[in-house]
Amino acid sequence: MPSIFGRRTTESTSFPSGPFRFVALDVETANHDRASICQIGVACVRPDNSIETWTTYVDPCTSTWAFTGLHGICQSTVSGAPRFADVLSMIEAPLCGLTIYQHSGFDRSAFRAACAMLQRNEPPWTWQNSVTVARRAWPELKGNGGHGLASLKTHLRLSFDHHDAGEDARAAAEVVLHAERAKGLEVCFHGL
Repeated sequence: MPSIFGRRTTESTSFPSGPFRFVALDVETANHDRASICQIGVACVRPDNSIETWTTYVDPCTSTWAFTGLHGICQSTVSGAPRFADVLSMIEAPLCGLTIYQHSGFDRSAFRAACAMLQRNEPPWTWQNSVTVARRAWPELKGNGGHGLASLKTHLRLSFDHHDAGEDARAAAEVVLHAERAKGLEVCFHGL
């Protein structure tokens, strides 16, 4: 079933310009070091609820690739890709003042770890968790598959390729939009 929300994916060096109601962000990492971000996806939700997804590979400058089998990204994939500091300088200002959803706490912790590697503080972004939104909207899923993206994919009939940062970011944004539609803005955090 196709998404009920409009989609557009951007694979360019320029980040989309707003206005946005909120965004969802996802990362993939090369290995167990959370700072080893090798892909970042940001799903930008416009006032009409259309979603523009921006994705970039990131060179984590590592020779250890433990998760290639999961996401398909390897050293040759990120060859010539920007480093984390370059990507951060591109997205830091546009995301300030917006609610940024992650699906679990991993993505923010990866940003925090990557910023620590740069010996700088993480950006002063407003993070929220789409898992919490899903728990508030569909409490009946507890013990019935849970509130992870794989379970919500089935429950909400979402269409996305799991473990691609852009696809997962878009899925998290769609979870929030579905929750808004089904239960009202009060189950979310960006309108409060």
